Amino acid sequence: MSLRLRLALLVAVVTSALVAGVAFVFYQQFQDGLIGSLDSALHLRADSLATRLDGESDENARPTVITESEDVAQVLTADGRVLESSPAAGARPLLSAGQILRVESGPLATTVVLGGQETRLVAVRSAPQGEDPSKSMIIVVGSTTSLVDAAEHRVRLAALVGGPLAAVLAGLGAWTLARAALRPVERMRRQADAIGGRDPSARLAVPNTHDEVAALAGTMNALLSRLQEALTRERGFVADAGHELRTPLTILRTELELAARPGRSREELTAAIAAAGEETDRLIRLAEDLLLLAKSDHSAASLRRVVMPVGDVVDPAVRAAGLRGAPRGVSVHVAGVVSTLIDVDPDRLRQALDNLLDNALRYSPDGAVVDVVVAASGPTGWLSIEVRDQGPGFRPDFLPHAFERFRRGDPARARGDGGTGLGLAIVRSVARTHGGEATAANRAGGGAVLRVELPRLPAGP
Repeated sequence: MSLRLRLALLVAVVTSALVAGVAFVFYQQFQDGLIGSLDSALHLRADSLATRLDGESDENARPTVITESEDVAQVLTADGRVLESSPAAGARPLLSAGQILRVESGPLATTVVLGGQETRLVAVRSAPQGEDPSKSMIIVVGSTTSLVDAAEHRVRLAALVGGPLAAVLAGLGAWTLARAALRPVERMRRQADAIGGRDPSARLAVPNTHDEVAALAGTMNALLSRLQEALTRERGFVADAGHELRTPLTILRTELELAARPGRSREELTAAIAAAGEETDRLIRLAEDLLLLAKSDHSAASLRRVVMPVGDVVDPAVRAAGLRGAPRGVSVHVAGVVSTLIDVDPDRLRQALDNLLDNALRYSPDGAVVDVVVAASGPTGWLSIEVRDQGPGFRPDFLPHAFERFRRGDPARARGDGGTGLGLAIVRSVARTHGGEATAANRAGGGAVLRVELPRLPAGP
């Protein structure tokens, strides 16, 4: 069932309930008003007869007070005897004994069936001045309710005919309005359905109405833009990964083909196997880096956070880097507030620091110094970890792309020493997964500065 039809049915049902409720209340008020008007007219007739009856003091000489023009009228004694009666009223009392007793305490209005027709009766008590109250008279007047019934019938007929008609018209109106309101949405749906993967730059037409539909179209276009960016990024990532994988696989295949040639010496076979092992290690590192980046891109839910001093991660990384740099005389020094508490995944942060230190060691000249500076800003601010080297630094055109995947400051050298171009990308991914950021810059005196900023915990007791 379409939204337009559901909305039309809902409006029709609500309109029907509303019309039925209003019609019921109106009918009750209308009926009460008609009966009230009829009772008022009957009270005037009864009071007129009571006035004429009270004007007579001699009961034996009392003339007839009910004229031939009276429709339904009776004069009763207190014990229910009929003194006078109009032809339409008949000879029998119009009131029962219980009703006569009720008249003693006040006027009575009731509806009876008289001559096959519903008749409205009003009875009042008349006690002439100077007479015994026990000799008071009961005056009863009445009128048929045919006019009231006819008016009520017309009202009921109008409600029975007009109510469903109003519900149908309201439903049709709602269906028409919904169709007009949803026409831009249907157009947007057709446009979205026509957008395919081969044309990711296509966008929805935004109506110039400045309403919710236009806002929805703008939101959908923003979503399509983000999806296009993600698709472009993923396609580039796959292409770069394929390019990076092709080189070690080609080398590995060449080494294995050379080793399989007849007449190869033992030394040549050993060298070929060693080269194949190096390329295999490179493939393993590349696969691990790609897997880490894929996990980091999806969410931070996989982090195993631990509250710990930053020195528990920095100091082991510095010692290991010092051992790797010792053969070339490169030393690694650490300075700063290493007791600052942070909430991090120590394994991920250690991998990021190892990548930063490996990058610094790779480009540092023999006998250089690599400085690791840990600094905290404010009582509840950020923690920064800087790795400063004395190498050639980054090319100015490379700085904006330093943390992009498969980007190398010196492509030939990085590939030659086993670099995959993912080290700094992993650093930025780890920093952002922890809610921080990674930046790169050149030192004024030469060398590069790589900084990782992380949110830190407030100082506690």
